[in-house]
Amino acid sequence: MERESMEFDVVIVGGGPAGLSAAIRLKQKNPETSVCLIEKGAEIGAHILSGAVMDPRAIDELLPNWKELGAPIDTPVTDDCFLFLSTGGGFQVPNFLLPDCFKNHGNYVISLGQVCRWLGQQAEALGVEIYPGFAGAEILYDDTGAVRGVATGDMGVARDGEHTPAYQPGMELLAKYTLFAEGCRGHLGRQLESRFKLRENSQPQVYGIGIKELWEVEPARHRKGLVMHTAGWPLDAGTYGGSFVYHYGENLVAAGFVVGLNYTNPYLSPFEEFQRFKTHPKIRTTFEGGKRLAYGARAIAAGGFQALPRLVFPGGALLGDDAGFLNASRIKGSHGAIKSGMLCADAVSDALAAGRAHDELAAYPDAYRASWLYEELYKARNFKPWMSKGLYFGALMVGVDQRLFGGKAPWTLRLTADHTKLLPAADCQPIAYPKPDGKLSFDRLSSVFLSNTNHEEDQPCHLTLKNPRVAIDTNLRVFDAPEQRYCPAGVYEIVREADGSNPRLQINAQNCVHCKTCDIKDPTQNIVWVTPQGGEGPIYQNM
Repeated sequence: MERESMEFDVVIVGGGPAGLSAAIRLKQKNPETSVCLIEKGAEIGAHILSGAVMDPRAIDELLPNWKELGAPIDTPVTDDCFLFLSTGGGFQVPNFLLPDCFKNHGNYVISLGQVCRWLGQQAEALGVEIYPGFAGAEILYDDTGAVRGVATGDMGVARDGEHTPAYQPGMELLAKYTLFAEGCRGHLGRQLESRFKLRENSQPQVYGIGIKELWEVEPARHRKGLVMHTAGWPLDAGTYGGSFVYHYGENLVAAGFVVGLNYTNPYLSPFEEFQRFKTHPKIRTTFEGGKRLAYGARAIAAGGFQALPRLVFPGGALLGDDAGFLNASRIKGSHGAIKSGMLCADAVSDALAAGRAHDELAAYPDAYRASWLYEELYKARNFKPWMSKGLYFGALMVGVDQRLFGGKAPWTLRLTADHTKLLPAADCQPIAYPKPDGKLSFDRLSSVFLSNTNHEEDQPCHLTLKNPRVAIDTNLRVFDAPEQRYCPAGVYEIVREADGSNPRLQINAQNCVHCKTCDIKDPTQNIVWVTPQGGEGPIYQNM
């Protein structure tokens, strides 16, 4: 069966804030522009997971009347709280000592998934064609090497690669310009970076893994509008990370934990660190008597300014976290994603009006460099490098950088790829994690159940190994198979014969929540995440 094709002025891959904002902006500029947006999740917002506190600056520019339009952005921040935690105690940093990046008055606590669903409605009302459940699986190129569109994945392919009776070939979506807004560690974005050498003049991207739960807490324990962050316990002072606890809506609390993926101890489990964080005396009182509603995890592109790749290539561009526009110091990315989508859409609209197609959109990176987004990321460029040098020294130097130099210190620190950081297991101390109590702390499988994750089992595994032997010969032998611990969904498992012999890596791909951590942290870069069938993975309701 041959693939059918459809042609548009613009094709957008990804239904997050960047892709949706680009689609809306394109239709605002010229209602006649034909725009197609595909989303690998079963619906818009299904794969969206973020803290999230939103700076409304970008959405004010995109849709100035968002309040009148009923945007689900309705919990203004009322109070900031930053705690340094020790094993059994801690202290709050006075708000007047906090750098500006941790001050959130004027911002809103939101569910980014709900906001994206609402943005999808605005885009469709403007005439954008949105197709959820279709994964961008292949980049299409013309005879000159320029991007001319994407192909969606085939459906109905069995695990052995044979076609089942339900087989349907993917569809070719052709465009004058194709915009990639897949989110952090985009599968197609990585291919573009390699083909067009987009990282030739940038530093390696670095990441964190963010693990999140949504709770309904007792009304007496709810402080609507409170934004709390913590650093310190349960992580040691040499490991970058911390928590967020956001109160919003009707007795809802978004709780999460972020661990920088540059950690060195292969025995560390970000999932387990989050679970024991909730048992701290200063934290547990929020959740006692409450109900856990949802769970999810997602990698976070944290390199910022110096880790941004070249944004454009013949026929298209990278948007949002496919490029890495998140500001790690503010723990915010949605406003940067929206702004990048707008800036790119303006460049595309002008190019189409001039009759151009399949060339480089030089006006997009030029507009970024002239924007407030560039200035914001520049000021924050040394945050992650400093914090990677240890909690207390890093916090001191971030304070110097932000309060003394206003983020404009005469130096820019370098970044190092996360997968190079793990030490051999023989050089590290194993970590004994407590068993979950089922009230505040939980196991992986019960957590994955709350993510509504589903994959058809009879399909090719979307977690591929370049060389299956490396998983045992190197990852297990040298690092004690760290994929068993850094995966927040129990995907990777070392299984043995009854006598303990013949170890092999078992991949439970049906559990995958698409966080991309394995693709990032695998010390041998042997694991490559590719798209499963469209519509599969988690279905986050209010994350």
